[in-house]
Amino acid sequence: MISTDPSLWIIRPKPNERARVRLYCFPFAGGAASIFHTWPHLFPTDIELCAIELPGRGRRIKEPLVKRLAPLVEATAAALQPDLDRPFAFFGHSMGALLCFELTRCLRRHNQPLPKLLAVSGRKSPQLSTSPPFIHTLPEPEFWAAIKQLGGTARAVFENEEMRQLFFPIMRADFTMIETYAYVPEARLDCAIAAYAGCRDPEVSQEQLEAWKMQTSKSFSMELFPGDHFYIDSSLKVLVNSLANQIGNVLSLEK
Repeated sequence: MISTDPSLWIIRPKPNERARVRLYCFPFAGGAASIFHTWPHLFPTDIELCAIELPGRGRRIKEPLVKRLAPLVEATAAALQPDLDRPFAFFGHSMGALLCFELTRCLRRHNQPLPKLLAVSGRKSPQLSTSPPFIHTLPEPEFWAAIKQLGGTARAVFENEEMRQLFFPIMRADFTMIETYAYVPEARLDCAIAAYAGCRDPEVSQEQLEAWKMQTSKSFSMELFPGDHFYIDSSLKVLVNSLANQIGNVLSLEK
């Protein structure tokens, strides 16, 4: 049973009760809420960043890991529901993009408010098929070799056996969740979508990123930044600026 206690899921690095909009940020595979700890200081004061802490990592390290997306999405929706009392937006990178996309569809099925903006990063549009080879079934040495090729994982993880043993179950569970995901067609979402990626990302092409426009009945935008799959580190300031502008645009259109 996955806990739905909001206090476990939502981390506010810089609480701001006066913010007019909340931005919920979802991590990439192996990531924790801590990857967003510096982000709030880059946003304008009317946006409160809320980092999502998934089971089995960060301060929830003792909780069981989740290996299937559907139950994680349902639990996330239940945990966030009490917090959706003002306009909000979602941002997810890689695995996080898939999670917040399916979360938005889950909220719609439950007649809950939808994000004003769904910002997806480093992930091809979900209706595009994913084909083998998959890495979640690989033996540990081959698994780590595949992860190393992606980049973004701290060198210390590869050089320290204790760190590898700590992160291996998390990474294995997350890639199992990603690679066993099965897209089910639904109606387009009634919220704006902004799609982002690094221009040298080996995981997603410009065409695959642009295909996200098929998932919305509202406005769509796409932006490429210098960098690879983890451009969110090297191009963070320009990404945050774009996110803030996109959020401001969709809110101004509703006035």
